[in-house]
Amino acid sequence: MFPPLDAPLAAAAPALWKHGAAAAAAFAAGAVNSIAGGGTLISFPSLLALGLTGQQANVTSTIAIWPGSIGGFWGHRQDLAGTGAFAKRLWPPSLLGGFAGAMLLLYTPAKLFDNLVPWLILAAALLLAANEPVARWVNGLGGGRRGARWWLGAIAFQFVVGLYGGYFGAGIGILMLAALGLLGLTDIHQMNGLKNFLALSINGVAIAAFVFSAQVVWTVVPLMAVGAVLGGLAGSALAHRVGRRAARRTVVAIGFLLAAWYFLKTYGALDGLV
Repeated sequence: MFPPLDAPLAAAAPALWKHGAAAAAAFAAGAVNSIAGGGTLISFPSLLALGLTGQQANVTSTIAIWPGSIGGFWGHRQDLAGTGAFAKRLWPPSLLGGFAGAMLLLYTPAKLFDNLVPWLILAAALLLAANEPVARWVNGLGGGRRGARWWLGAIAFQFVVGLYGGYFGAGIGILMLAALGLLGLTDIHQMNGLKNFLALSINGVAIAAFVFSAQVVWTVVPLMAVGAVLGGLAGSALAHRVGRRAARRTVVAIGFLLAAWYFLKTYGALDGLV
């Protein structure tokens, strides 16, 4: 998997390129998250390709990429203005769902999770592909009446989003934008600020569960964290040049290709070829 870097030179050579590849994947994931979202579709499969199990890749990727999202949230923290009532109601189910999802992941049998990998990648790609239609639909909403049942439904839905986020996480932003639109929020900047805050909370509480797990490959986390932060900074600088739509479509295409690959690999069609 990842031999220690302080091993003799001949043994450390494989570790050097694997650590470098992991850091590069984290840099790309951080940049993609900063521009369009969906960075997990880069970091998670990259760690799988480097020899980690599905659970190791998921847990390690979540921990390593999280620091990069802090900068993005902090840079847009002013967008939270006027969302206090939403944050107060949706933060608790986000934390509960995120923690429950993380624990569910840790107690999922390794073989079962590996069989779920292609489905998870496909779900993430579909969610990312739905970004533009969801954004257009949200922009067309004129606000809604929020009664007690409305809030209960939103809180229940946010718990499910947190559950998915703690278990895998890619694409939760799209789900939250749809939910916030149904709740009557129409300012896209407010929605993005609240979405970033809730996503940071979901992943943060999941990490709190993961750090005590034997699934974390700690030797690669620091390099990946640095790569994710640098990628986020680079992505912010490139956002206007690259364009969110082009970046998102590229990541979606990668996601669908990876999903097809892992479906074939997981369910036997590539036996003997990989």
